[in-house]
Amino acid sequence: MKDLFYKMLKRDEEASSRLALENPPRPIELLLQIISHSCDSWYWMIGLVLLWALSNRAGKEIAVTTAFVTGTLAFVVLLVKFLFRRPRPEGDWGQIYRVNDPHSFPSGHAARAAAIVIVAAHILPWWAVMIVVVWAILVGYSRVALKVHYLSDVLFGFLFGALFALVMLWVFAFLMQIFPKIARFLYQGF
Repeated sequence: MKDLFYKMLKRDEEASSRLALENPPRPIELLLQIISHSCDSWYWMIGLVLLWALSNRAGKEIAVTTAFVTGTLAFVVLLVKFLFRRPRPEGDWGQIYRVNDPHSFPSGHAARAAAIVIVAAHILPWWAVMIVVVWAILVGYSRVALKVHYLSDVLFGFLFGALFALVMLWVFAFLMQIFPKIARFLYQGF
Protein backbone atom coordinates (compact mmCIF):
# COMPACT_ATOMS: atom_id res chain seq x y z
CA MET A 1 0.00 0.00 0.00
CA LYS A 2 2.84 2.34 0.89
CA ASP A 3 4.52 1.61 -2.46
CA LEU A 4 1.34 2.51 -4.32
CA PHE A 5 1.15 5.81 -2.46
CA TYR A 6 4.75 6.68 -3.34
CA LYS A 7 4.19 5.71 -6.98
CA MET A 8 1.18 8.04 -7.09
CA LEU A 9 3.24 10.87 -5.60
CA LYS A 10 6.00 10.24 -8.15
CA ARG A 11 3.52 10.38 -11.06
CA ASP A 12 2.02 13.53 -9.61
CA GLU A 13 5.47 15.14 -9.48
CA GLU A 14 6.16 14.09 -13.08
CA ALA A 15 2.82 15.45 -14.36
CA SER A 16 3.37 18.66 -12.41
CA SER A 17 6.84 19.14 -13.83
CA ARG A 18 5.44 18.77 -17.37
CA LEU A 19 2.94 21.58 -16.63
CA ALA A 20 5.49 23.79 -14.88
CA LEU A 21 7.13 26.46 -16.99
CA GLU A 22 10.91 26.63 -17.12
CA ASN A 23 12.08 30.16 -17.87
CA PRO A 24 8.89 31.39 -19.58
CA PRO A 25 8.95 34.70 -21.46
CA ARG A 26 8.63 37.53 -18.96
CA PRO A 27 5.13 38.66 -20.15
CA ILE A 28 3.77 35.10 -19.75
CA GLU A 29 5.35 34.74 -16.32
CA LEU A 30 3.95 38.12 -15.25
CA LEU A 31 0.47 37.21 -16.50
CA LEU A 32 0.57 33.91 -14.57
CA GLN A 33 1.71 35.74 -11.44
CA ILE A 34 -1.16 38.23 -11.73
CA ILE A 35 -3.65 35.40 -12.24
CA SER A 36 -2.20 33.54 -9.27
CA HIS A 37 -2.32 36.59 -7.01
CA SER A 38 -5.88 37.38 -8.15
CA CYS A 39 -7.03 34.62 -5.81
CA ASP A 40 -5.01 35.68 -2.76
CA SER A 41 -7.24 35.66 0.31
CA TRP A 42 -6.26 39.12 1.53
CA TYR A 43 -7.22 40.74 -1.78
CA TRP A 44 -10.58 38.99 -1.71
CA MET A 45 -11.25 40.00 1.90
CA ILE A 46 -10.34 43.63 1.19
CA GLY A 47 -12.57 43.59 -1.90
CA LEU A 48 -15.45 42.01 0.01
CA VAL A 49 -15.20 44.57 2.81
CA LEU A 50 -15.27 47.36 0.23
CA LEU A 51 -18.22 45.75 -1.57
CA TRP A 52 -20.08 45.48 1.73
CA ALA A 53 -19.33 49.09 2.71
CA LEU A 54 -20.18 50.64 -0.65
CA SER A 55 -23.18 48.64 -1.82
CA ASN A 56 -26.88 48.14 -1.29
CA ARG A 57 -28.50 45.11 0.36
CA ALA A 58 -27.84 42.77 -2.59
CA GLY A 59 -24.15 43.68 -2.65
CA LYS A 60 -23.91 43.26 1.11
CA GLU A 61 -25.48 39.78 0.88
CA ILE A 62 -22.96 38.76 -1.80
CA ALA A 63 -20.04 40.15 0.24
CA VAL A 64 -21.11 38.53 3.52
CA THR A 65 -21.93 35.16 1.96
CA THR A 66 -18.68 35.02 0.00
CA ALA A 67 -16.65 36.13 3.04
CA PHE A 68 -18.27 33.46 5.21
CA VAL A 69 -17.63 30.68 2.68
CA THR A 70 -14.06 31.69 1.78
CA GLY A 71 -13.12 32.63 5.35
CA THR A 72 -14.19 29.31 6.85
CA LEU A 73 -12.64 27.51 3.89
CA ALA A 74 -9.26 29.19 4.50
CA PHE A 75 -9.28 28.02 8.11
CA VAL A 76 -10.17 24.42 7.21
CA VAL A 77 -7.64 24.26 4.34
CA LEU A 78 -4.93 25.44 6.74
CA LEU A 79 -5.83 22.64 9.14
CA VAL A 80 -5.70 20.07 6.32
CA LYS A 81 -2.33 21.43 5.19
CA PHE A 82 -0.89 21.00 8.68
CA LEU A 83 -2.33 17.50 8.82
CA PHE A 84 -0.60 16.41 5.57
CA ARG A 85 2.47 18.70 5.69
CA ARG A 86 3.41 18.07 2.06
CA PRO A 87 6.30 20.36 1.10
CA ARG A 88 5.85 22.67 -1.86
CA PRO A 89 7.65 21.87 -5.12
CA GLU A 90 11.11 23.33 -5.61
CA GLY A 91 10.88 26.74 -7.24
CA ASP A 92 11.92 30.36 -7.06
CA TRP A 93 8.61 32.18 -7.32
CA GLY A 94 6.12 32.68 -4.51
CA GLN A 95 8.43 33.23 -1.57
CA ILE A 96 5.59 34.79 0.44
CA TYR A 97 3.70 31.51 0.15
CA ARG A 98 6.77 29.38 0.78
CA VAL A 99 7.63 31.27 3.98
CA ASN A 100 4.16 31.87 5.45
CA ASP A 101 2.61 28.59 4.31
CA PRO A 102 5.26 25.98 3.47
CA HIS A 103 2.70 23.20 2.94
CA SER A 104 1.40 22.36 -0.49
CA PHE A 105 -1.58 20.01 -0.08
CA PRO A 106 -4.27 21.07 -0.78
CA SER A 107 -4.01 24.27 -2.78
CA GLY A 108 -5.84 27.00 -0.89
CA HIS A 109 -5.98 29.10 -4.05
CA ALA A 110 -7.65 26.30 -6.02
CA ALA A 111 -10.07 25.62 -3.17
CA ARG A 112 -10.93 29.33 -2.90
CA ALA A 113 -11.37 29.66 -6.67
CA ALA A 114 -13.73 26.67 -6.76
CA ALA A 115 -15.68 28.02 -3.79
CA ILE A 116 -16.03 31.37 -5.54
CA VAL A 117 -17.36 29.54 -8.61
CA ILE A 118 -20.02 27.84 -6.45
CA VAL A 119 -21.04 31.12 -4.79
CA ALA A 120 -21.10 32.83 -8.20
CA ALA A 121 -23.34 30.07 -9.54
CA HIS A 122 -25.90 31.00 -6.89
CA ILE A 123 -25.98 34.71 -7.75
CA LEU A 124 -24.74 35.39 -11.27
CA PRO A 125 -26.14 34.57 -14.73
CA TRP A 126 -24.70 31.47 -16.43
CA TRP A 127 -22.46 33.41 -18.81
CA ALA A 128 -20.82 35.27 -15.91
CA VAL A 129 -20.33 31.99 -14.05
CA MET A 130 -18.51 30.63 -17.14
CA ILE A 131 -16.09 33.56 -16.95
CA VAL A 132 -15.48 32.78 -13.26
CA VAL A 133 -14.92 29.10 -14.15
CA VAL A 134 -12.27 30.03 -16.75
CA TRP A 135 -10.61 32.32 -14.19
CA ALA A 136 -10.61 29.50 -11.59
CA ILE A 137 -9.01 27.05 -14.03
CA LEU A 138 -6.34 29.63 -14.87
CA VAL A 139 -5.67 30.18 -11.16
CA GLY A 140 -5.16 26.44 -10.72
CA TYR A 141 -2.90 26.20 -13.75
CA SER A 142 -0.85 29.21 -12.64
CA ARG A 143 -0.15 27.57 -9.29
CA VAL A 144 1.34 24.50 -11.01
CA ALA A 145 3.04 26.45 -13.82
CA LEU A 146 4.79 28.69 -11.27
CA LYS A 147 5.83 25.64 -9.21
CA VAL A 148 3.98 26.61 -6.05
CA HIS A 149 1.80 23.47 -6.09
CA TYR A 150 1.65 20.00 -7.51
CA LEU A 151 -1.17 19.04 -9.86
CA SER A 152 -2.87 16.87 -7.20
CA ASP A 153 -2.83 19.82 -4.77
CA VAL A 154 -4.82 21.86 -7.27
CA LEU A 155 -7.21 19.09 -8.32
CA PHE A 156 -8.01 18.16 -4.73
CA GLY A 157 -8.28 21.87 -3.88
CA PHE A 158 -10.88 22.35 -6.61
CA LEU A 159 -12.92 19.37 -5.40
CA PHE A 160 -12.61 20.24 -1.73
CA GLY A 161 -13.42 23.92 -2.27
CA ALA A 162 -16.50 23.19 -4.37
CA LEU A 163 -17.93 20.65 -1.93
CA PHE A 164 -17.10 22.81 1.07
CA ALA A 165 -18.79 25.83 -0.52
CA LEU A 166 -21.96 23.85 -1.20
CA VAL A 167 -22.16 22.82 2.44
CA MET A 168 -21.25 26.27 3.76
CA LEU A 169 -23.89 28.00 1.62
CA TRP A 170 -26.50 25.78 3.27
CA VAL A 171 -24.99 26.34 6.75
CA PHE A 172 -24.86 30.10 6.24
CA ALA A 173 -28.48 30.30 5.05
CA PHE A 174 -29.50 28.23 8.08
CA LEU A 175 -27.58 30.50 10.45
CA MET A 176 -29.14 33.61 8.96
CA GLN A 177 -32.60 32.12 9.55
CA ILE A 178 -31.78 31.29 13.16
CA PHE A 179 -30.26 34.71 13.85
CA PRO A 180 -32.42 37.22 11.95
CA LYS A 181 -31.04 40.23 13.87
CA ILE A 182 -27.50 39.37 12.81
CA ALA A 183 -28.71 38.83 9.24
CA ARG A 184 -30.45 42.21 9.25
CA PHE A 185 -27.29 43.92 10.49
CA LEU A 186 -25.04 42.13 8.00
CA TYR A 187 -27.33 42.86 5.07
CA GLN A 188 -28.32 46.43 5.98
CA GLY A 189 -25.21 47.75 7.66
CA PHE A 190 -24.94 50.28 10.43
